[in-house]
Amino acid sequence: MLNIVIVYFIVSFLILLSVSKISYRFNLVDIPSTRKMHLKPTAYTGGLALCLIYIFSIYLFDFTDQKLNLILSTAFLVGVVGFIDDKYSLNVGGKLSLQIIPIIYLILLENFNLNQIGDYDYFNLELNSFSIPFTLLSVIFLINSFNYFDGLDGTLSFTTISVLSILFFLVPNEKIQLFLIVISIPILIFLLFNFSVLKLPKLFFGDSGSLLLGFIISFTIIYLANQKIVHPILLAFSISIFVFEFLSINLIRAINKKKIFNAGIDHLHHILLKKKSLFSTNFLISIINIIFFIFGYLSFKFINPLASLILFVIFFIIFFVLRKKFY
Repeated sequence: MLNIVIVYFIVSFLILLSVSKISYRFNLVDIPSTRKMHLKPTAYTGGLALCLIYIFSIYLFDFTDQKLNLILSTAFLVGVVGFIDDKYSLNVGGKLSLQIIPIIYLILLENFNLNQIGDYDYFNLELNSFSIPFTLLSVIFLINSFNYFDGLDGTLSFTTISVLSILFFLVPNEKIQLFLIVISIPILIFLLFNFSVLKLPKLFFGDSGSLLLGFIISFTIIYLANQKIVHPILLAFSISIFVFEFLSINLIRAINKKKIFNAGIDHLHHILLKKKSLFSTNFLISIINIIFFIFGYLSFKFINPLASLILFVIFFIIFFVLRKKFY
């Protein structure tokens, strides 16, 4: 297995290198503007490279559970949607319409819909007939919350790694742990390109990368919940920073009568960067997510799931109040 992982690492690096060089040759670059913080045109095809790597991983590792293979293969379509958006700047309606196609495919045809969101001792939150619409909305929201975090070098990568690390800790199954490692390796290698380590061609994830990772994490969480491998509230805590920030910023924009879906520089990483370095900003966002999870896990383990659910709501309220104060 170690030899296979080494091959995967090398191939991942070569794909990222090749895609970056091709992107600059064909001018697939993000142009600097007043809203964007980079100073020179930068290739936005990091996500497209990850699409190719994950497709390759299906054949290299051949996960025994076909649902895991299906998540990666279908995610390729979402990555392509993101690439089209990067290239042609789709409006919100067009972007969402194209996203929904692979999402509906997994939910309706492959039964990737959440049936329940946890047993809390005193009650069991069954979704029943609301299962499909709830799953659809949850996935769309989470995918786009990942897109919100792709504003600074390394932010989405490090925050996603924090989620994958938490899931790795929660999952007892070695095969699923391998799946999580397979997702993580290209992200870690991408960071070398994102920060131009050793003068590697600089790469951004682009919408192809943020939508791709959001899609994979969304359906991995659904898979773990439906298989009853991890309690849903612990899965919610693993992505708490994404959920809290997405809900908070949209609520704040609505309160301030601003357009919700417009791009802006009012995200958490932008606010932190005003007072912190890039490294500190990325570290803080990732560690906040981990701290939220630690408290959620401890309340779940030493009290009960209901206490963990209540704590999740309390943390969101605190987060929202602070975000509104420093908006």
